[in-house]
Amino acid sequence: TRALMKSGANVLVVSHSERGWKETSDLVKNTGQKIEFLKKDITDQNAPKEIVAKAKETFGHIDILINNAGLQRRNKWQEFEDEDWQAVINLNLNALYFLSHAVAKTMAEQKSGKIINIASMQSYRAGKFIFPYTASKHGVVGLTKAYADALATENIQVNALAPGYINTPMTQALRDDKERNTEILNHIPADHWADPSELMGAIVFLS
Repeated sequence: TRALMKSGANVLVVSHSERGWKETSDLVKNTGQKIEFLKKDITDQNAPKEIVAKAKETFGHIDILINNAGLQRRNKWQEFEDEDWQAVINLNLNALYFLSHAVAKTMAEQKSGKIINIASMQSYRAGKFIFPYTASKHGVVGLTKAYADALATENIQVNALAPGYINTPMTQALRDDKERNTEILNHIPADHWADPSELMGAIVFLS
């Protein structure tokens, strides 16, 4: 959000809670851009329709969609619960598909648009404790390729970012595990967990 607004975009932020809304608003006060918030669980069946309607009502059109919502559940394979699989796949893959499909229809009408999906390093690796997350992120890359192919003639470009180890609440447990944290750092050439701000340039470029 910060990256896009600094670059001149108006932004509709959609999230299931209001966590971070005030801080985000404060960060962009001096950009001169407009920001709106919509509290919505994007796994709801009507979410794509409502999000598209809100964006068009607020800004008149949709130029960029960034699918950034994500969820991870971790467990040994013997103890993995079915509901954990469903929750992760519903948010990371199903919601991304349905929202992308709805937004693509609008973008096709205006013959322009950018869709950016947040994949993961796990899109290309095994994850022996995070099965649904790994499967969903492999699926995100597959959907990105399929939509990039299908929507190219509509002048819509579809890409994905596949970040490695990023310092976010989702990775807190790994960073708190001293042994695992050391193993991870030994495989990161930069020798540190990335801050989300390090992805700002890539997001702007793809937008």
